[in-house]
Amino acid sequence: MSDASAAAVERILTRLGRKLVVGLPLGIGKPNELVNALYRRVRSDPSIELELVTALSLDPPRPRNDLERRFLEPFVSRHFGDDYPRLDYVEDLRRRRLPDHVRVIEFYLPSGAFLGNPLVQRRHISSNYTHVARDLVDRGVNLVLQLVAEIRIPGDAPGGGVAAAARPGHGSGDLRYSLSSNPDVTLDLAGRLRRTPGYEWMMIGQVHPGLPFMHGDAVVGADFFDEVLPPGAPHRLFAVPREALSTTDYWVGLHASELVADGGTLQIGIGALSDALVHALLLRHRENGTYRALLGPGGRSDVSPAAALGGREPFGTGLYGASEMFMDGFMHLYRAGILSREVFEDPELQASANRGRLDPPLAGSGALMDAAFFLGSRPFYAFLNGLDEAERPRFRMSSVGRINQLYGGNERLEILQRRRARFFNTCMMVDATGAAVSDGLADHQVVSGVGGQYNFVAMAHAMEDGRSVLMLRSTRAAGGRVTSNIVWEYPHATIPRHLRDLVVTEYGVADLRGRTDEESIVALLGITDARFQEELSARAKSAGKLERGWRPPDRFRENTPARLEGALAAARREGRFPEYPFGSDFTGVERRLLRALRRLSRRARSRPLLLADALRGRPGEFPEEMRRMALERPWSAKERVSARALARALEETRE
Repeated sequence: MSDASAAAVERILTRLGRKLVVGLPLGIGKPNELVNALYRRVRSDPSIELELVTALSLDPPRPRNDLERRFLEPFVSRHFGDDYPRLDYVEDLRRRRLPDHVRVIEFYLPSGAFLGNPLVQRRHISSNYTHVARDLVDRGVNLVLQLVAEIRIPGDAPGGGVAAAARPGHGSGDLRYSLSSNPDVTLDLAGRLRRTPGYEWMMIGQVHPGLPFMHGDAVVGADFFDEVLPPGAPHRLFAVPREALSTTDYWVGLHASELVADGGTLQIGIGALSDALVHALLLRHRENGTYRALLGPGGRSDVSPAAALGGREPFGTGLYGASEMFMDGFMHLYRAGILSREVFEDPELQASANRGRLDPPLAGSGALMDAAFFLGSRPFYAFLNGLDEAERPRFRMSSVGRINQLYGGNERLEILQRRRARFFNTCMMVDATGAAVSDGLADHQVVSGVGGQYNFVAMAHAMEDGRSVLMLRSTRAAGGRVTSNIVWEYPHATIPRHLRDLVVTEYGVADLRGRTDEESIVALLGITDARFQEELSARAKSAGKLERGWRPPDRFRENTPARLEGALAAARREGRFPEYPFGSDFTGVERRLLRALRRLSRRARSRPLLLADALRGRPGEFPEEMRRMALERPWSAKERVSARALARALEETRE
């Protein structure tokens, strides 16, 4: 802990007293060192009451068993750095030892990270992203801590640049700050607090020299803060390891990509399905013949609405990004020339741009991307830091109150900018009438949170030409058992059925908007794995929602993983659908080990299967992998069993 952080904590306590309600940004916007200094001070003094309200408390991965430990320890050290300041309160939450005088309240969790943890589950807030600032004020927030980027400008730099981007009331002088990765809730919260008299509160920033200086509403002056602390101990920003994509993921992305209209607007989030969508858009633009061949001569026109809603042609006008989250995918689309549609802050100018009548001097001056927070890989952060002075203002960061909804007095401009919007989100399950489950399990255990998903679904329905698209894999596997993600019913829903719209699985697209319950059920059966269609249709018939004489068309029976594998096999051999399409943070040996460890994890619930693996494995065939896992010379019985089981998994997952 630095002296500056410790001193700041004492100043906070002197000014605000012994009850602190602290708002922390989600993701990488947390000043971890300062947060740890505050938490440690409070943890040691029960007379101080602390409530931390936040989301997405990031933590480098932790092993659950010995094999995972052998894999993760070298990777975490290399990727995150030995000096990365883990959040102390996350460690205490994991160990279920949070002090009684401290409460941690989160509105969005790292997916599945806190299942079964009562301290986290009891204190989850289910809240739309756009309502978080309101909820924080209602809880009495009196302290906001934020990681910021800093830039020094000689003089007032008239005529553009960062100084010109600063908003009225944000101060002047030669220092400018950017809320960078997280203006999302902070801007909305600051506005509410300044309009809410009656109690003392503080806004404290801490500079991180590696945090990209982002433009737009994120640019503020020194008087936005009560204090701005200098950088703490050097450490890397938290970077998300890039994911592997499966055949299933790629087919979800291919079908979803047909829904994107040239000259339109794109919202996407993080994860494998979003990566697959981006990869498919790149293929559509760069290798259009291959793209069309994969999807077939006319597509399944009775299932897919792509011809009316999107297209298969390369991008001419390009896309504008208006997304809650700014992530790697938009970087790839920008570099490919797809993220290229400009928007402007004047409604008449925007209307002219939409008609293709933009005056030549204005071309190249509009924004290409508006977002509320960013999170991504190490190359993505390097991309943001490497933007030149002409590019940087075209990627803007703003409040979630602006990005995730149309309200606020500029509805006409927002609708003009976001024409032909396609809001892509992922979900866990969809029921037979189109309600989506995205954030929790049947017993109300929270997997993640609502986030901004409901915001974008509602916005799509509020726009004449906007559409909501929910993506999911049709099945999931656990413990050797495969189950359907399209289900008859579920105890709760994140998106209600009256907001049903487009649903995409690896088997195609179901258009549910304006459809009857029966039409919706049939459309969803068309994108359900064939193994589960009979059971689902029987439930629908029993409930009187499907005609008793209905029989699935023959094409529905083609919804099998084997058919999809075969359809993509040639393109895979040609290298068009690699395991890691956007590069990997793992070595070749680590990638092979990851495939094997995933297989072992799926079999972990069956002790007989694991013992069978241990009897059949031959570690001597995999010397590099055994060295990487420090199992080249196993000495105990446990290590010998682990080495043999791992070897068997390596053999079965060999490329």
